[in-house]
Amino acid sequence: MKKILKIIGITVVFAILLLAAAPFLFKGSLEKIVKRTINENLNATVAWEGLDLSLFKSFPDAAVTINNFSVINNAPFEGDTLVSGKSLKLNMGITQLFKKSDEVIQVDGLFLKESLVNIKIDSLGNANYDIAVKKEEKVSDTLRTDEGSFSFALKNYEIKDSRINYLDEASKTFLILTDVNHNGKGDLSKAISQLETNTEANATFRMDKTAYLNKTSITLDADFELDLENQKYSFLENVAKINELPLTFDGFIKMNETNSELDISFKTPSSDFKNFLGVIPKTYVKELDGVTTTGNFTIDGLLTGTIDETHIPRMDIKIASDNASFKYPDLPKAVRNISIHAELKNDTGLVKNTYFNIGGMTFKIDDEQFSLSGSIKNFTENALVNLVVKGTLNLANIEKVLPVELEQDLTGIIKADVNTSFDMQSVEKEQYQNIKNSGTLSLTDFNYSDEAFNNPISISSAAIKMIPGNIKLNNFEATSGQTDINATGTIRNLIPWIMEKQDLKGNFIINSNTFNVNDFMSSEEKDTGSGNVTTADGNSEEASVKIPDFLDATIDFTAKKVLYDNLVLEDTKGRVSIKDEAASLSNVTSIIFGGDIAFSGNVDTKKSTPTFGMNLDLQKVDIEESFEQLDFLKYIAPISKALNGNVNTIIQLNGELNEDLTPNLATLAGGLIANILSAEVNTNSTPLLAALGKNLSFLDKDKLTLKDVNTSLDFSDGKIVVKPFDINIEDVKITAGGSHGLDKSIDYDLIMDVPAKYLGTDVTSLLAKLDPEEANSMILSLPVGLKGSFTNPQVSLNTKEAINSLTQTLVAKQKEELLNQGTDILSDLISGGNKPNDSISTGTTTSTNTTQEATEVVTDILGGLFGKKKKKKDTIKSGN
Repeated sequence: MKKILKIIGITVVFAILLLAAAPFLFKGSLEKIVKRTINENLNATVAWEGLDLSLFKSFPDAAVTINNFSVINNAPFEGDTLVSGKSLKLNMGITQLFKKSDEVIQVDGLFLKESLVNIKIDSLGNANYDIAVKKEEKVSDTLRTDEGSFSFALKNYEIKDSRINYLDEASKTFLILTDVNHNGKGDLSKAISQLETNTEANATFRMDKTAYLNKTSITLDADFELDLENQKYSFLENVAKINELPLTFDGFIKMNETNSELDISFKTPSSDFKNFLGVIPKTYVKELDGVTTTGNFTIDGLLTGTIDETHIPRMDIKIASDNASFKYPDLPKAVRNISIHAELKNDTGLVKNTYFNIGGMTFKIDDEQFSLSGSIKNFTENALVNLVVKGTLNLANIEKVLPVELEQDLTGIIKADVNTSFDMQSVEKEQYQNIKNSGTLSLTDFNYSDEAFNNPISISSAAIKMIPGNIKLNNFEATSGQTDINATGTIRNLIPWIMEKQDLKGNFIINSNTFNVNDFMSSEEKDTGSGNVTTADGNSEEASVKIPDFLDATIDFTAKKVLYDNLVLEDTKGRVSIKDEAASLSNVTSIIFGGDIAFSGNVDTKKSTPTFGMNLDLQKVDIEESFEQLDFLKYIAPISKALNGNVNTIIQLNGELNEDLTPNLATLAGGLIANILSAEVNTNSTPLLAALGKNLSFLDKDKLTLKDVNTSLDFSDGKIVVKPFDINIEDVKITAGGSHGLDKSIDYDLIMDVPAKYLGTDVTSLLAKLDPEEANSMILSLPVGLKGSFTNPQVSLNTKEAINSLTQTLVAKQKEELLNQGTDILSDLISGGNKPNDSISTGTTTSTNTTQEATEVVTDILGGLFGKKKKKKDTIKSGN
């Protein structure tokens, strides 16, 4: 007995060791078979990161797992991903691992996780899934490929957390299934078998430009009969749900070589009106438990015929409801008198002959009835649309009859009596004369709240009248915060805007008593004073303002008062043209800063970095107020903060804008011409003027008054260049010019023409021989440099140039006197005679000595002038 147990134990241990070692023994050969099979049978690039083999997890089967795989198409879909996924698991019997490389390996189970299946059919009918290498041999019933490959005799399979895309460019059909979870079980090795399936997904479905489903929840529990030899798939027991709308199916789909046959009917399994409520997505409406209903709702559909390049199935899908009503238990109102009669039909199998007819859709809340009827025909070639909308709808009742979760509360009453008839070709080509509109549409007491605005928008009344080819806005009265708006105008393409998402085109006249731009900024944004905003979670980010991309309009506006940030503009009027996310302003006039303003310009927000251009004409505006409140003016002329008076100025600007549409000062370029009419100067309010007064003792800066001063400047790349201009402080003329930068650095040159009489008693004896009138009018040109910054200016004096100038003047005068004394003195000067000269008045000083003495005197004068006065010499040095 012990011997038997020992043998059994050894056998079990050996078996376990064999199972553990098998992945290492067979993995290499199995991976080679997989690669060879793919290369021989698929015209595509297949890759994976790893292939694992396990015998324990799926015992008694073996499990092959391919991780992070992809299948990339070759031409004509080169580079497109056909399939990719996180993992693909294949289950097979352990005995399959011991087969030779030229034998078929049978797969029993397939499991796909987090995958993407991307199916595409181009306009020529080429399918990207048609990647099998063409073989002449017939495939066996077990779907066997060539030797050394696999056969799929699936008993179960599963697709988990995946996505399926289907695009048919020929029929313009687009289907997306997301969050796909699908499983099936059955013996697919038989020629005719049954397959039990369960499917959950979210579906988006569109044909041409019409969307029928948008992320709609669908489920399908269905049993199918599979005739693999004839490729015919028939519905057995099944139930599907679109949102909560139940449907059952009957019929089959058969795949032929050149087309597909379809004969399917479907219907609602009951006629309860709750079926209609089930169509509404759960995102908007809660569960249907407890809802009381009357009347019926049914869907009855038939699809039959062939599908090929020119045909679709003939169809007859009817939707009907009569005298229905519903009421949610926790809501105060009911919807009554519900009637729905609609039909989607095609009798020929040609797409163009499909039409949708709305015999009538009506409902009533309280005593207010609303109805819609019409038709859409000729879907694919040139759809013809006829619609009639009539009735009254109180928007506040929506939340009183349906447990919808709206993004914002709505109130207001819509009254409609509208007829419209148009073809889509006219809409696309903007042939508005072919759009036949008639009737009226009004909205009253409408209130709208949104996080995008600081305050709710309240429309007290709005009314439009429809006429062929045009829509007239008879009135529009609205308020938001401090803002009031009264508008009239015309809209040229309301229907094309709604149907085709074209730009909304029109001409409008807007009047306002007060228009506050801040009322239309985001309520979540709080100005931090730095051009940034603080969001509700406390984080700081740049505000973003965009001109609507759907507007193509011209607006003539008049506003008694416009408020923007801290600016107040009065009696503002002008025109703005909006198109392609850009606004052009023209003939804009206003009163601001105590003067008149006129400007034109443009703002373009289409690019990632908004730009602007502007021509600004300011007349008799207050310097201190305007330059204090406009940041770009403070940047252009920081010295203006010391001025109190009036100015006329013309400014041309262009540059980039920050996200909140304020100028990015570093990018400004343009020019300015200014005429200071009259201004007093507060020299103590700026370090620059204070530094000048401190370094130039003769300059009485308190007497600086500007009147009729003209200057111009250019600016670009963060630098402002000021062209030379003249000012006077009493009888001191100053010519100034230079530049400063965005960093407040300065580089200016001043030439001061200083009267010699301001130089004091030190120069009196030097000028005594001059004519008194001439001495009184003598001017000293003094160069002064200003460096550093506006907050820390550095003043430098060019005394050498001033000394040379004054010296040359005095020498010239001395020479003239000597010439007048006679030829002898002049000869002595020429020959360099050495006669005693105890004083200047002897007339015997040589030119050299005269120049030297004059230089010493001027140097002594300038030293005292700039706070460095030397001790007065007892006598003037005599010559040799």
